[in-house]
Amino acid sequence: MCGSGVGACIAANKMQGIYAATCHDTYSAHQGVEHDSMNVLCLGGRVIGPEVAKELVFAFLGARFMGNDPGEERHARRVGKVRNLEINGLGSE
Repeated sequence: MCGSGVGACIAANKMQGIYAATCHDTYSAHQGVEHDSMNVLCLGGRVIGPEVAKELVFAFLGARFMGNDPGEERHARRVGKVRNLEINGLGSE
């Protein structure tokens, strides 16, 4: 958490294996986990209030990655592409 959530997100994403996003709505907080395997939630303390922050944390913690579910393999493929970028850099597939 920081003022906007952006700085915390940038710093978190510099660590291997971290998939962080700044979220200010519950849809993004759970969809980031479900579709993109987000594992760190960043919040802006100057952007949202305490009640919204609680809702976002519950949405984030209540979500699970769907990429292993039948019919949802596209999410696993997308996450695999992102992880490949993390390991091999640009220009690799």
